[in-house]
Amino acid sequence: MDLEATGPDPLGGVWDVVVVGAGPAGSSAAYAAAAQGRRVLLLDKAEHPRYKTCGGGIIGPSRDTLPPDFKLPLQDRIHAVTFALGGRFTRTRRSKRMLFGLVNRDEFDLRLVQAAEQAGAVLVTGVTATGIEQVGDRRTVFVTTADGRRIEARAVVGADGSASRIGRHVGVSFDQIDLGLEAEIPVPEEVSRAWAGRIHLDWGPLPGSYGWVFPKTDSGTLTVGVISARGDGERTKQYLAEYIRQLGLSGFKPSIESGHLTRCRAEDSPLSRGRVLVAGDAAGLLEPWTREGISYALRSGRLAGEWAVKVAEAEGNADVRRQALNYAFAIKAGLGVEMRAGKVMLGAFERRPHLFHAAVCLVTPAWRAFARTTQGHTTFAQVMREHRAARKLAAVAGR
Repeated sequence: MDLEATGPDPLGGVWDVVVVGAGPAGSSAAYAAAAQGRRVLLLDKAEHPRYKTCGGGIIGPSRDTLPPDFKLPLQDRIHAVTFALGGRFTRTRRSKRMLFGLVNRDEFDLRLVQAAEQAGAVLVTGVTATGIEQVGDRRTVFVTTADGRRIEARAVVGADGSASRIGRHVGVSFDQIDLGLEAEIPVPEEVSRAWAGRIHLDWGPLPGSYGWVFPKTDSGTLTVGVISARGDGERTKQYLAEYIRQLGLSGFKPSIESGHLTRCRAEDSPLSRGRVLVAGDAAGLLEPWTREGISYALRSGRLAGEWAVKVAEAEGNADVRRQALNYAFAIKAGLGVEMRAGKVMLGAFERRPHLFHAAVCLVTPAWRAFARTTQGHTTFAQVMREHRAARKLAAVAGR
């Protein structure tokens, strides 16, 4: 929406739900609330489409949370993974069934926003939310903006990224912060074809680090990235440069080079404050080992939108607290359990990456567990719970 073209106060009145941030979490929340017939405002500081640092992998849980009839703008369909340990001991494993799909985030996020609009949400871009005002037992709260507006809502969903201002208002805290670096590398058609249908995963030289190549075959680019714990940025940069060299891609000039921090919530971190809920990166919700965030954003966003409607309808503070607690319980019972398992996996992987490499390359049940997780048939938590060998691997690697 163009603010100047829609009259003096297009953001006026009382909105049932205001969602701050139009990434996957925010669009999912706006869709869920608008689909219930509520008056929903979706705010974002940037216009879509816009670039986002992200590999763009759409795994099974992401696919299963998308709106009905949503058409994924797939760049490639992945059936194979080449694993490496520090650039060595490579092994490619294949699956007859697709493991996951790859998208460009600008296209994917735009379609999510459009789905929210089609459900009835109002999108307004170019607006930067700076904070929240909520007082006592008032039945509405205000979202304040950089240009001095105060937008009134019965409930707010903060989905404004890992450096979220709404998250700071809620009091979100983190116990894991990682640095991801990425390069989008255009390659000739013959190189792109050689990568079609296959990704590359390299267990890296820094504790808990790994690298990836995700081919965006339809647009002729390779997304090459690495991630490791924040605190050693120079060695992370060196890892990316060395990884690109090992892959034989140093001769191609990246079109985009970018970086970002991923923040993983502490287990006791709040998910709400008053009539304000947080979701996705703003809540620190992502998979701790792989740092996969899209499925967590979509799933938590959908829950946040559904519970924001209940918060908006709440009569008093006691009811608001009850609905907010129910939202927190829904998150913790699903995503929270998965995150706990992911942190166990990360702790073991940091100490013994070679054991994980050997398992996924040489042990067929381990490869099947990996494949079934990406396809959405199971989770790390279920694998740990149902398979004694997985628990034993984590225990041995964690010593």
